[in-house]
Amino acid sequence: MTSRKLSVITGISYLVIFFAAIFANFFVLESILKDPLVTVRDHSMAVRFGILSFLITVVFDVVVAWSLYELYKKHILSGLSTLFRMMHAAIMGVAIFALPMALSANTSDEILKQVEIFNTIWLIGLFFFGIHLILLGRIIKNPAIIAIFLVIAGLMYMVDTAAHFLLSNYSDYSDIFLALVALPSIVGEMSLAVWFLVKGGRE
Repeated sequence: MTSRKLSVITGISYLVIFFAAIFANFFVLESILKDPLVTVRDHSMAVRFGILSFLITVVFDVVVAWSLYELYKKHILSGLSTLFRMMHAAIMGVAIFALPMALSANTSDEILKQVEIFNTIWLIGLFFFGIHLILLGRIIKNPAIIAIFLVIAGLMYMVDTAAHFLLSNYSDYSDIFLALVALPSIVGEMSLAVWFLVKGGRE
């Protein structure tokens, strides 16, 4: 397969992950957190689509891991970067297991407990995803600005996960950490996706 085709696959896969994650996180999980029992009982189909969306992100995470490896397999860090992304995908797959349990829960506390389990396992996965982004930034190098944002995003993912487990009052700073993670991650990864679609693999 040509580098151009691999680049297009990578870019499209990134976009699928982006939109599926937005739906699952901001339209489903946020609704559950605001009103757990009503969301699960009266909007169970939306919750099921949210679970499916998370599964889709895992599938395309694996696709991206494969396509990036094929594109940069000559680089000494490519294999290691791929393994860390695969670790993230595997841990994410385990985390999703908690969400269907919320559908059979009978109280808000039980529902929120399952969401908390999901978030905790996912956080662990994001630590390894951060390492992947740091390595990816070192691998691609060009465009340099995108590589820099990827490295920063990777560091912020790792710092955020560590802060969750180290700070007893993490909630007091959650908005700050969210901004520190979201800004470089969105700019870096979305720019990378667009770059792969427009210029990746071209001579």
